[in-house]
Amino acid sequence: MKKLTVFIAAAAMVLLSGCGAKRSQAYYDKPSQVLSANFDGSYVIRVQVRSKDAVTAFTDAQRKAVQEVIFDGVKSASNGISDLKPLCFDMNAREKYEDYWNAFFSDKGPWTQFASYKDRRAVTTGYERDGRQMVETGTVTVDRAGLKKKLIEDGIIPAEGRY
Repeated sequence: MKKLTVFIAAAAMVLLSGCGAKRSQAYYDKPSQVLSANFDGSYVIRVQVRSKDAVTAFTDAQRKAVQEVIFDGVKSASNGISDLKPLCFDMNAREKYEDYWNAFFSDKGPWTQFASYKDRRAVTTGYERDGRQMVETGTVTVDRAGLKKKLIEDGIIPAEGRY
């Protein structure tokens, strides 16, 4: 009888140890948003990225902002600025010009000329961290006019009026 009581108590402890609140390790990405437009053809965009450290997060945020301006477009943050349409409307442009994009988005590639943190504010940057990764929400300024000019010169997108 004593062995049965010990067995039931041990089984109950094992079963009850699995109960309780479980912490979620999932982060949900927020979509990028256009915060403001500058008169020089650049836009201030809020971007969220995941990374292992802060240096990589800052670089990834800039790269992601440029990629979204080129391929996906960026929604407005409902502050009177219209949504940004993508610069490249060709759905197959990523595969069609794969070698160009690989060189363009390399670590020291030409994309670095079109992204900066010049309009960054302390209140617009946030960090969330767990044991494995860091989620950084940053404000990146993208020179959309300069980027468009570069893509037209390189023959990736057609000049105005040729769509």
